[in-house]
Amino acid sequence: MLLAARWSVSEMRPPSWSLLRGATAATFLLAVCCALSGCKQENKFVAPPPPKIGVSQPARLAVTPSLETTGNTAAYNQVDLVARVQGFLTEITYKDGAEAKAGDTLFVIEPAPYEAQYQQAQATLAGTEAQLAQAEREYNRQAALARNDFSSQSTVDVQRATRDQLRATITNQQAGLTLAGVTLGYTHVKAPFAGVVTAHLVSVGELVGAGSPTKLASIIQLDPIYVNFTISEQEVLRIRAMLARRGVKPGPDFKQVQVPVEIGLMTEEGYPHKGRLDYADPEVSTATGTLSVRGIFDNQDHVLLPGFFVRVRIPVDQPKEALLVPERAIGADQGGPYVLVVNRDDLVEQRTVQPGQAVGSLRVIDKGLAPEDRVVVTNLQRAIPGNKIVPESATITAANEPGPSPATAQ
Repeated sequence: MLLAARWSVSEMRPPSWSLLRGATAATFLLAVCCALSGCKQENKFVAPPPPKIGVSQPARLAVTPSLETTGNTAAYNQVDLVARVQGFLTEITYKDGAEAKAGDTLFVIEPAPYEAQYQQAQATLAGTEAQLAQAEREYNRQAALARNDFSSQSTVDVQRATRDQLRATITNQQAGLTLAGVTLGYTHVKAPFAGVVTAHLVSVGELVGAGSPTKLASIIQLDPIYVNFTISEQEVLRIRAMLARRGVKPGPDFKQVQVPVEIGLMTEEGYPHKGRLDYADPEVSTATGTLSVRGIFDNQDHVLLPGFFVRVRIPVDQPKEALLVPERAIGADQGGPYVLVVNRDDLVEQRTVQPGQAVGSLRVIDKGLAPEDRVVVTNLQRAIPGNKIVPESATITAANEPGPSPATAQ
């Protein structure tokens, strides 16, 4: 009975812990699978919010319609200094690149031989003048004797001929003395006008002027300075029409108008140098359809040097109100220049425009924009035609790039 009782007790014990652990893990995995299969959600694309873009109405400014072109500066005067007489160079009296005044001696070419020739000419002239004085006295004496019949007429005629011949000789010798003086002057090479003298091309002791004139250096006048450029036939007509409205006729009155000309160097902003129109060719080139024009500018500080490439601007009409946008807001494609504008639904549109002249960092828009249009001026890379944006007010100024502003520029 005891054994039977023990067996019954052993049969009634709970299962082993390993079996329980296995059942629990299986139950947990089944519950996770059921949860995943019952709670699965589909992945959906959520579009990003529209970008914030700075927009502004075009700036409205009074702008003087101007002609913009390019040109080159040129010296007001430029001369090569040459040796016009033969001799050894004895002296260089300036420093390379120095400024010289008109009449300053720059080179000296062995003056002694030419001084001797000048002195010879002087002595010869003095001797002939003495002979003429004697001939004058002899002629007067013979003429007086002939009036009293104490001398023949033939003697008087001979004395008159001698006197006249000596007078002609003196005239010839005076001319020779003048030439000798001019030649002597050539031994001192002087500055013909005030300017900057270039580096000397010969050295002291060299023989110059042998056979042909020898170039010694050059002198360049920098103040004032010229600017040469060309304008098209169409622009010529515009300028003439502008002058006609001001009552100016082509001809002698042209220079009295004082048409302003502005220029700027490649490293400068705008057109800081002010001058005036100085000359225009009397005819338009049939080969190029352009007219050669020249302006003149004060250049006391020698900021401008001959040969510079410059930007040129000339007013062609009275100031008028214009619409302007930043240069960076203007793009270009196969259809031509364009700007991006925002319509009433805040959608970006591409608008073809006709740009005009530059005003600082802005550009005049001659056609394609209305004053009420909203133009994209910032964050341009995110403004895509056809896409919606969140417009933010910006302002447009000629001096600076557009920046945030509570109000749109007017």
